[in-house]
Amino acid sequence: MEKEIIIDNEYASLWFYPEHKIVHHKFHQFIHGDKFRELLMKGADLFEQKGCKKWLSDDRNNSALRAEDIEWGNQNWAPRVLNAGWEFWALMMPDKVLGKMNMRPLIDQYLEQGVKVEIFDDVDEALKWLSGK
Repeated sequence: MEKEIIIDNEYASLWFYPEHKIVHHKFHQFIHGDKFRELLMKGADLFEQKGCKKWLSDDRNNSALRAEDIEWGNQNWAPRVLNAGWEFWALMMPDKVLGKMNMRPLIDQYLEQGVKVEIFDDVDEALKWLSGK
């Protein structure tokens, strides 16, 4: 599957799959603050500019999100992607238990807003699911 590299640094990578209009991020280590926000905003830009409806989050290497980043995401990122038509979220949960617990309220929040969420252990399976949507 062809992909464009949007961000690739020590903290994270962000890719765009033009054929299926999928935004895909992978955290390489714990990420927060400006680096976290930059990645999410670039993804939101793609949603708005390219008509994306699918996001793959590979959060396995991240830990629990900081409260200020969650609040920022709820106020700045979420309204943009939801207004742009976000429908499908393939999620690879953080490896750490605290990170997993931290994601549960976010999953519930987006489910309530109509986003279909599936949790995966394998990137290829997640991409296959999103490609079929």
